[in-house]
Amino acid sequence: MGYCPLCNGMEQLAIPCKICENTMEDKGRYFDFFGDYSPYEPIELMKESDMIEGDKTNGECPHLFTCSNCQSDQVILVKEIE
Repeated sequence: MGYCPLCNGMEQLAIPCKICENTMEDKGRYFDFFGDYSPYEPIELMKESDMIEGDKTNGECPHLFTCSNCQSDQVILVKEIE
């Protein structure tokens, strides 16, 4: 298991919104929004139930990006560093 460069503050991504082209804001790990205790669950366990194909086997961390302009959301898979 690797570690995510976004979660660890090593990188930032500038993702353009597909609707309005505004730069989206990283809200953190996608599965942290599943429930009150999801941020405290083991990451590998959450990857098994997040319904994103291949994030566990491909070593990717799903992040939720939100557009402050049009409020659209997009999940971006960030490659983990070994």
